[in-house]
Amino acid sequence: MAGGEGHGETSGAILAAFLANLGIAVVKFGGFLVTGASALLAESIHSVADSSNQALLFLGGRRAQRPPTELHQFGFGRSRYFWAFVVSVVLFSVGGLFSAYEGIEKIMHPEEIDSPAVAFAIFAFAVVFEGFALRTAVRHANPLRGRRSWVSYIRQSRSPELPVLLLEDSGALIGLLFATSGVALAQITGEPVFDGIGTLAIGLLLMVIAAVLSIEMKSLLLGEAAEPEVVERIEAEVNEVPEVVSIIHVLTQHLGPDELLVAIKVELDPALSVAGVAAAINGCEARIRGAVPIAKRIYIEPDLEPSASQPSGA
Repeated sequence: MAGGEGHGETSGAILAAFLANLGIAVVKFGGFLVTGASALLAESIHSVADSSNQALLFLGGRRAQRPPTELHQFGFGRSRYFWAFVVSVVLFSVGGLFSAYEGIEKIMHPEEIDSPAVAFAIFAFAVVFEGFALRTAVRHANPLRGRRSWVSYIRQSRSPELPVLLLEDSGALIGLLFATSGVALAQITGEPVFDGIGTLAIGLLLMVIAAVLSIEMKSLLLGEAAEPEVVERIEAEVNEVPEVVSIIHVLTQHLGPDELLVAIKVELDPALSVAGVAAAINGCEARIRGAVPIAKRIYIEPDLEPSASQPSGA
């Protein structure tokens, strides 16, 4: 994590997901026109929403690269978090609410499915392409995940793109399972209401995924600290500077996935001159940047431990 999770490292996964979802959306919608299966309509809207979301992730990455301004002096790194939050809103409204509404409508007014074989062929086609997109996201995420579980990685990652893609692509495959099951049960039982039930299940699934994404992106927007191992690395480097007597505290906050703000209060050797204090601080900054390249903003304040600066009994 010390090196960050650069947007360039995830561009391939985003592009793969975008192309897959765009193509699948066209095929699914064509299948809906032929069969009238509401599950296919819900899935086509799901794929359209996912394609829009990948475009938003690209936009967030581009906006985050803008240089700092007088108004935004720490840059625009959090643009990636904002647009990932917008993704959760799109997924909930365009994907989840529409699918749920369509499912309820088909449950209340079921319709026979024409050419079910076409629907099953499209589902099989979609599974292959969604599986390819998920495989690409997993391949990009694995080196960053390390030994963490997938749940831990999604919750702890300070980069929004890969967690979004992993949840979207996994949700797409599960949604296809719901859609296939709904159409299959409708054909087996002769009750087209199962098509509506499958569509409703897709809508509820998308709402759950959107809720998880919104919670995670909200936390990142508010500002999360560096991971514990990164803070430990920072402390270890500062302690290696000979003039440092002790570290009073270390505060960190991600200004973006690839930019970390570090604020440290240290106790330095009291015999140091002003020039010596400046040299010690510069030495701390150099060591931190060498160990944690994403530490772009570092502020170090010399001070005394509270016990040393206060009279006894205070």
